[in-house]
Amino acid sequence: MSDLPRKAVTRTAKLAALPLGIAGRATWGFGKRIVGESAELVGRELQQRTADQLFKVLGELKGGAMKFGQALSVFESALPEEVAGPYRAALTKLQEAAPPMPTRTVHAVLEERLGEGWHELFLEFEDKPAAAASIGQVHRGVWHDGREVAVKVQYPGAGEALLSDLNQLSRFSRLLGPLIPGMDLKPLITELKDRVSEELDYSLEAQAQQAHAEEFADDPDVLVPQVVHQSDQVLITEWIDGIPLSEIITDGSQEQRDRAGQLLARFLFSGPARTGLLHADPHPGNFRLLPGGPEGEDDWRLGVLDFGTVDRLPGGLPATIGESLRMTLDGEAETVYELLCAEGFVKETIELDPDAVLDYLLPIIEPAEVEEFTFTRGWMRSQAARVADPRSPAYQLGKQLNLPPSYLLIHRVTLSTIGVLCQLGATVRLREELAEWLPGFVPEDPAGGEESVAGA
Repeated sequence: MSDLPRKAVTRTAKLAALPLGIAGRATWGFGKRIVGESAELVGRELQQRTADQLFKVLGELKGGAMKFGQALSVFESALPEEVAGPYRAALTKLQEAAPPMPTRTVHAVLEERLGEGWHELFLEFEDKPAAAASIGQVHRGVWHDGREVAVKVQYPGAGEALLSDLNQLSRFSRLLGPLIPGMDLKPLITELKDRVSEELDYSLEAQAQQAHAEEFADDPDVLVPQVVHQSDQVLITEWIDGIPLSEIITDGSQEQRDRAGQLLARFLFSGPARTGLLHADPHPGNFRLLPGGPEGEDDWRLGVLDFGTVDRLPGGLPATIGESLRMTLDGEAETVYELLCAEGFVKETIELDPDAVLDYLLPIIEPAEVEEFTFTRGWMRSQAARVADPRSPAYQLGKQLNLPPSYLLIHRVTLSTIGVLCQLGATVRLREELAEWLPGFVPEDPAGGEESVAGA
């Protein structure tokens, strides 16, 4: 079946080639070391060859392999430039496209879910998909009331393929680890597996998207398409045009990069405060830059797509995040340490030096310390190198910290968003967004209001 290579033998064989190839390259690397080439040079070549095979295999598959590739792609900015450069285009391609499923399969799903007369619901329907993702593809159409719509059709067997791929990738996570220095890939894959049932349920996605569409209906900065119709395996929403963020990353002007970065940060922090939901899939393929912002047609708005993965936060982001961030910036080492212990970031059996914890955190939160910050790949790489080098105090301390399950998705979304900001090379007034939307970042005024944060 050409629409989704989901026969267990075929998919497993493709993914099984990854660790075998990596093992072969490790042997090759050992041979190169014997003949006198430096460890650093051999390591870079190994990374490059590993990345080459990984992206080739992920690009051929849908399901969990592509999902993992998309999640990994936002960390591209942490890779050494000699590795990241050649594969930037491959990663961008993963964010935007995949081989389409045959038209007959699409029609069969639509007939099963919308009825035999499904054609009559549309004034127009384009058989050629406009976009493809990990569990479904999108077709452009015109609904019977004249609205342009995006018709998202789920691949038959997507759920089985998704879990099969992620189970397989989980077994290989240790071998894939060197691709992203300082990042443990196993928890990322585990979390993707935990979200499978939610992402396959288009009714949950429709609810999350509609909640955002209603809340942001009159927002001058952010546009979320309204839900038009939903049934099992089919989700129809309003169509929005715009420039994909992946194109802004590749060819955008600095003005577009800065505006996209500012709006992305604003949406990340304002979404939970306004809807009680965190959009948890922040790869560039899910965002568009649209003309017609607050300053008119020459200004830009952010279009947001794909609400299949959300974190439900009824009270918004936890105030602990804002409080610990503010106290870290204020240099309150003891208070920050006590807060981290209370929330489970430091296990009861471990004792750390509060000042060392502060030294570990400060470089990471540098963007919140200044009025505006320019996110760069170089900065991201320096952070990755700092926490990945076994000789570094940051590495030794980081190994002893714990990430409580309730913070796992928030952590990944924040890290992923920072990765996208670094890909954009955007200058962002992050502190301004934190002061506006992050509970606890601005201390409460004893008189009943909120005090201002210095420099906010």
